[in-house]
Amino acid sequence: MTDQDLQRLVEQISLASFGKPFTHRAWFNYRLRTTGGRYQLTDHSIEINPRMLSEHGQATLVGIIKHELCHYHLHLAGQSGQHRTAAFKALLKQVGGLRYAPAPQTAAPKPRRWQLYECTRCHYQYYRARRLNVNKLVCGRCRGRLKWQRTVMAVTRPQAN
Repeated sequence: MTDQDLQRLVEQISLASFGKPFTHRAWFNYRLRTTGGRYQLTDHSIEINPRMLSEHGQATLVGIIKHELCHYHLHLAGQSGQHRTAAFKALLKQVGGLRYAPAPQTAAPKPRRWQLYECTRCHYQYYRARRLNVNKLVCGRCRGRLKWQRTVMAVTRPQAN
């Protein structure tokens, strides 16, 4: 679905559910992470998280659009469009919008690089996210010299021995 398709869908839902036209801009905002959509008070635009469509389907997208249109129409009518007001809750229930957006699916954490260093005297191993200057730093246990061993890929810091 493109931004133009979303614009048409929002305009159709506004006329069908609210009986009023939507005359501003609606678009997909790929930077949204934790919310389903956002209504901008300054320019009256509606931004929708595209992951709501791809992860939860068309019905959820329509519910989120109705939610944002409640903010839109109440604000343009001079009323408070805040979630806690009775007018917002009543209008949302009347049009059948979603009160809360479903949680987006979390992606698996990416493994990162850990540098493995080992003391040449006591053989204690250190894992660090950043490279160490082995000419300046020494082992914290025995003051021995450190030697870089290898890079390890892991999600969390590996356990030292």
